[in-house]
Amino acid sequence: MRVLVIGAGNMGLTYAESMSKSKLLKKKNLMIFDNSPEKTTSLKKISHFEVYDDLDSCLPKADLIFIAVKPYHCEDLFKKLKNGISEDQIIISIMAGVTINTMQEALGIDKIVRAMPNLPAQIGKGVTSYTASKQVSRIELLTIESLLDTTGRSIFVSSEKFIDASTGISGSGPAYVFYFMQSMMEAALKMGFSPNDSKVLVSKTFEGAVDLFNQSDLSPNSWMERVASKGGTTRAALDSMEDNNVKELIKEAAYSAFNRAVELGKEQ
Repeated sequence: MRVLVIGAGNMGLTYAESMSKSKLLKKKNLMIFDNSPEKTTSLKKISHFEVYDDLDSCLPKADLIFIAVKPYHCEDLFKKLKNGISEDQIIISIMAGVTINTMQEALGIDKIVRAMPNLPAQIGKGVTSYTASKQVSRIELLTIESLLDTTGRSIFVSSEKFIDASTGISGSGPAYVFYFMQSMMEAALKMGFSPNDSKVLVSKTFEGAVDLFNQSDLSPNSWMERVASKGGTTRAALDSMEDNNVKELIKEAAYSAFNRAVELGKEQ
C-alpha cells in the first residue's frame, strides 16, 4: 500500500510524519506533494519521504490520497487531480466544509473519506472524527482508521453532519482552551505573578484538571461540586461565570464554528 499526502502544511506534514511510523507502511511507501519549491527542497532532506513537486509523477502510484490543503484551494486542485485519478483510489480529505458529494462530483470517483482532525495531532494527542461514502469497504475503513490513529485517536461518525459538528467542538476546540488560558494568564499577571509563573500556574492547572477528569467517571459538574464549597473562593468564581452567562456564550461560540463549517460546504 502506498500513501500520497497532498499539501505539506502543518496538518499535512503532521499526518505524513505520523503515518510514516505506521507498521502498515514500509519505507518509501509514503509520498508527499507540495507545489512550493522551498517546501519541497526542505522535505527532500527527510529520508523517509518520497517528495514530489509534480502530481503526475506520484498520483498514479498512490492507493490512498490524503488531501491536506486549505478549502479555498480545492477547486484548482480537483481540476489537476481529475484526469489522473482512478476509481480504485481512495481520497481522505481533511478540508473543512468540503463535502463528500462535492468531491465525488469534482473528481468523478466514489471512494471518499472526510475527516476533521485538530491541532494536538502535532504531538500525537489529536482527535479525528471521520465518515465515508458507502463505497468505502469496512476493511478499507479499518486501514484508514489505523493511519488516522497515528496522530492520536479517531472516531467514526455516521454522517457528515457530525463532521461539521466536531469542527465546532474538537476541530476549533483547542483555540477555545487557549482563549481561556490566555485570560487566566492575564489575570495572574495582573495579580503580580511573573510571566513564567503565570504560565506554569495556568498550564499545570489545565493539565491536572484534564488528567483528573480522564482518570475517573465523574462529570465536569461533579468535579466542580467537589472543588466549590458553599461561600468559598471557587464558588465565587463559578457564580461570577454563571452571572455573566459564560456557559451559554461558550456554547454559542461552538455553534458559530459548526454553522460556519456548514456554510463552507454550501459555498463549494
